[in-house]
Amino acid sequence: MSEKKPGDIVDIQLGRRNFLQIVGITGAASGLGLPIAAQAAAIAAVAHSAADADGLVSVQLKVNGNVQTLKVDSRTTLLDALRDHLQLTGTKKGCDHGQCGACTVHVNGRRVNSCLSLAAMHEGDEVTTLEGLGQPGNLHPMQQAFLEHDGYQCGYCTSGQIMSAVALMKEPCGPANADVKEAMSGNICRCGAYSNIVAAIQQVRKA
Repeated sequence: MSEKKPGDIVDIQLGRRNFLQIVGITGAASGLGLPIAAQAAAIAAVAHSAADADGLVSVQLKVNGNVQTLKVDSRTTLLDALRDHLQLTGTKKGCDHGQCGACTVHVNGRRVNSCLSLAAMHEGDEVTTLEGLGQPGNLHPMQQAFLEHDGYQCGYCTSGQIMSAVALMKEPCGPANADVKEAMSGNICRCGAYSNIVAAIQQVRKA
């Protein structure tokens, strides 16, 4: 029997369930415009779970500085993995279609709508949620600024607003209020606290 070399195609015996899982993941990945590497990683995750009697995928994430190993259905979004499996409920489920920004988290330092991203695609990634920014008595400057400027009303969108605002600090963004509004346009505040949100962000930017 010849020895397999790196790059060889490996035959994987997949059942109907695993085949459907792969189709679902690659379809979602393509729809999100994710690179082939991310799709391949997702396929590998499902293939690795082929022997799992429950059809679950094992995913290891570094969440707020702590390594977490989860066993989840391959269709589980990053949002549901954080909320339902790790009980990090600061990340909110709003529209569940990537339109409101309430579910925004950081993945490897970049803001991501976690409702549109499958957990299986984030093997080894570093995820930061609102709980990882600061705690009562030791708030992140952006959290403190939102308090000082009343950058919220009902508070439901606030965690996503803050996560996007913190990410914005490392992104190209002009100095004007209009520039900030454009950069934050993916986060909706149904209460209309936009002027206060912009004021909070500008305070931190100028500090």
